[in-house]
Amino acid sequence: MSLKSMMDSAESAPTARRRRRWLGCLPFVLVLALVVAVGLYLNRHRDLLPIPVAEGCEVDSADGLVDLSLDQMSNAGTIAAVAISRNLPERAVTISLATAMQESKLQNLTAGDRDSIGLFQQRPSQGWGTPAQIGDPVYATNKFLDKLVQIQGYAQLPLTVAAQDVQHSGYPDAYATHETDAKTISGALTGRVPAVLNCTVNSVGTAVAGPVGSNGLQQGAQAVATKLKKEFGSTVTPRASVVASSDAAAEGLGLTVGTGRGSTGTARGWAVAQWAVANCQNLHITTVAYDGKVWRSSDSTKRWQDATGASASRSASTSAASGALQITVAAKAAASTSPSS
Repeated sequence: MSLKSMMDSAESAPTARRRRRWLGCLPFVLVLALVVAVGLYLNRHRDLLPIPVAEGCEVDSADGLVDLSLDQMSNAGTIAAVAISRNLPERAVTISLATAMQESKLQNLTAGDRDSIGLFQQRPSQGWGTPAQIGDPVYATNKFLDKLVQIQGYAQLPLTVAAQDVQHSGYPDAYATHETDAKTISGALTGRVPAVLNCTVNSVGTAVAGPVGSNGLQQGAQAVATKLKKEFGSTVTPRASVVASSDAAAEGLGLTVGTGRGSTGTARGWAVAQWAVANCQNLHITTVAYDGKVWRSSDSTKRWQDATGASASRSASTSAASGALQITVAAKAAASTSPSS
């Protein structure tokens, strides 16, 4: 075949196969277009979507800024509450918190150095109690405070000296590194500084709404009352209250907490209110309202808000404005035990 014939043959050859090759990329083009379209839609309507947030707690006050996990803040709340139940000064709370921050990072350890456990790494072999007892944060805190209050003038001593006289640590100076943060936390959890402890959550779940007890509290609210009494003792008086259904998912279980009158009662009210926020997830607390302020789990990123704000519920606004401490628990109906038909 001549060169001219070969060239003529090439020009007349079908090109359809070459032109159809791009069709193989069509699925990828369509997927890319779909991804772009979805991205644009989500960006335009992002305010309608539940965007997960980083869960945790913080105290932000003139004393400082401290970030803790939900579990750590709950344990800090227990330490402060036990000290309040014993009518001890804030300095006792600060010393206790700094000690626990050094010993356990405010975690209820099941195993520490040698046989030590709990918030303060107390050792059964050294007479602090049984493992089961020391593993109870309320018991462990009381045992720490039992020894602290025996130290003459502990509230005026340097924190490291007071903590070391109780703990007999191999690193006594380490307690001092936590003093500023401990003071910041204690200011909130004793109620000295109001509305500065906030916890951010995606969900607090729901408690089972069991039968009403003799005190008028259903199961979910009773769990809050039980923990309150265990930690704050006779300094608080939980009682049943009627809560509007808009305050919580499904049925709202509510309780009002009496904390006394005057400036001491107000400070104690804020101690309980911020304790409740610190325990929001493990007690399924959706609303805490006190002294003209409201904290809501559904708006937890907005922190404490004025009770008269648009996002405050009717009953929460009323409770907060009247000076009563109102706690609301999310609840679901108890499962039926009757046989199926």
